[in-house]
Amino acid sequence: MKKLLLLLTAISAGYLTQAQTRKVVADKIIGVVGDKIILHSDIRNAIFDAQRQGQTLPDNPECIIMEQALAQKALVLQAEKDSLVVSEAEIEALLDNQVRGFVQMYGSKDALEQIAGRTVYQIKEDFRQSFTERKQAEMMRAKIVENIRITPNEVKDYFDKIPFDSLPFYESELEVGEVVMYPKASRDLELYAIEELKDFKQQVEEGRQKFETLASLYTDDPGSKNTGGMYAINRTEKQMDPAFISNAFRLREGQVSPVFKSKFGYHIIQMVSRAGDDATVRHILKIPAITDTEVGTVVEKMDSLRTRIVDGTVGFGEAVNRYSEDENSKFTGGMRQCGNGTFCTIDQLDKELVLQLKDLNPGDFSKPLVYTDERGKKGVRLIYLKSRTEPHRENLKDDYNKVAERALEEKRYETIEKWFANKIPSFYLTIDPQFASCDQLGLWMQNLAK
Repeated sequence: MKKLLLLLTAISAGYLTQAQTRKVVADKIIGVVGDKIILHSDIRNAIFDAQRQGQTLPDNPECIIMEQALAQKALVLQAEKDSLVVSEAEIEALLDNQVRGFVQMYGSKDALEQIAGRTVYQIKEDFRQSFTERKQAEMMRAKIVENIRITPNEVKDYFDKIPFDSLPFYESELEVGEVVMYPKASRDLELYAIEELKDFKQQVEEGRQKFETLASLYTDDPGSKNTGGMYAINRTEKQMDPAFISNAFRLREGQVSPVFKSKFGYHIIQMVSRAGDDATVRHILKIPAITDTEVGTVVEKMDSLRTRIVDGTVGFGEAVNRYSEDENSKFTGGMRQCGNGTFCTIDQLDKELVLQLKDLNPGDFSKPLVYTDERGKKGVRLIYLKSRTEPHRENLKDDYNKVAERALEEKRYETIEKWFANKIPSFYLTIDPQFASCDQLGLWMQNLAK
């Protein structure tokens, strides 16, 4: 029963694959829970989706996916009975995100519609019910376990049942914080980048060069260099730079924007296609070069800040809030995040950072260090090593929070299992005979409609 709690998903890739091949396969109802039906195509598409993502399929994947589908329908039925309502705005946002993913995958909205044989509006409508049901199931599961808590005695009991040889072994873990400042390019180099982009714009508008060719050759954005500067964007997407969104949605199809500045550098954008709040664009980014002079100025500022932190004039958290120019720092107090917490293994940190931590002890602050971030932007940072654990076998003293989280999750699983055991007999239930030999469906089979 636990496996059915691990994956309650909507089908995505299988939809487009069927559209691409244009094959018409006979479908049939293979399960009913209350008034909710499960189609044979739901199972086929889920298996294909897992294969496309490179997942290793278990034995009898049809049985496991059928169990997941039955569980989702049961949760949806109860969610409807308990009046758990998913907002239209939330579903619309999920649908928009799905379509943007498809557009990014196939290159443009037109290509997507051609492959799918349907308009973007029709594609979203095809997904609407499955996305709504998935969200309802998530909400119902959250309601079932919302009051589940774990006590220290329960954590100890859980830990004591684990054979010593099965306890995980942890490599050294570190808690690392940083204050980051970015040197500003000189005005002369900014003007050079602006003039370069103006020239690119003129070449495109005069038909001497294609925008995508110039982007592939000259953009400073590594994320779009291999796709000719292409991005699928949405007007409401909060993660995108506001200046980028604003300038993009002023354009007509084929039009190239004036040069503008974002937090990443200077850009020009070409509108490829647009449908309401969704658009496909190409852009060229130029990041003005940073010279040793600008870097040296920031190093001096950071050295002065380090002195103030070390002598206690400024706390580390205050330094982050007042001076750090790394956006993520503002939400984490300057601490690196790895997984669900602040403890990071060496392989989760960039190589430059690992080298710089080598000579630090817990509580130490590094000297100002020049580095290049994942976007190719040059910065200067102060590194704070808050703690470092030694390699060790899991124990309650050092790893209580990790053990407690696992114990809590097991308690939630047990609660969900009890919920299903109590609820399944109350649902009208039919399952196609082809699943009669599935061991995973034992509890469901026991309660088939007579």
